[in-house]
Amino acid sequence: MKSSTVFLVIFGLVIAGIGGLFTALMWDSYQRASAMHGWPQAEAVILSSEIEERRHDEYSAKEYRVKLLYGYEWKGEGMTGELLTVRGNPWSKDVARIGRELEKFPAGMKTKAFVNPEKPDYAVLKPDSKAAGYSIWFPLLFVVGGLGIVVRAIVRRARP
Repeated sequence: MKSSTVFLVIFGLVIAGIGGLFTALMWDSYQRASAMHGWPQAEAVILSSEIEERRHDEYSAKEYRVKLLYGYEWKGEGMTGELLTVRGNPWSKDVARIGRELEKFPAGMKTKAFVNPEKPDYAVLKPDSKAAGYSIWFPLLFVVGGLGIVVRAIVRRARP
């Protein structure tokens, strides 16, 4: 087998493998978001809402995030939660952006919490987006393209 054919086969497999990895990651994200959208919702009340700040060391910039505490009831039992999303409450250096997010959840506000039915002490106010499932076609292009490179290299080599 010629070295150019071997190179194209390896290159195609690497491209297809990377596309496959990202496809799997996006599918997993979509599945998790779909499951979260199916979680039961419970009435929740924002108990406290403030901006939390931190600094890693004296030379780093301050970072901010929304610090929430909300209460909800699950099957007659009172619960509390702190998570805005499944990834927690993200830190940002943009205090104005965090302030705008904080305005959406003032103390005393009534809202809905998405409660994990398998672990009722775990709830979020904002479920994940299903956008990964709608964009999964993009990494699939790399899978198809990479496999196309492999097939083309092998077919071209097989011809006399």
